[in-house]
Amino acid sequence: MASTDQQQRYVRVTDRRLDGFVEFDFSVGDPELYVELILPQAAFQEFCRANRVEHLSEAAAQRVDMDRKKWREAGL
Repeated sequence: MASTDQQQRYVRVTDRRLDGFVEFDFSVGDPELYVELILPQAAFQEFCRANRVEHLSEAAAQRVDMDRKKWREAGL
């Protein structure tokens, strides 16, 4: 297992608010397992730089959405 410092970090912006805050999902190693965060724009940019994040492509974001939907609807 790779150490956390060596694993890829991912960001998916979910909203850029009018008050200057950025809402986003942040994950380490697996884009399907993430935390939801919110930061002011400047802090978000610094966060991304410091973590050397990869921004999820639209295709990758759709895969995450499909996986989330599958788990939410399981057994229905």
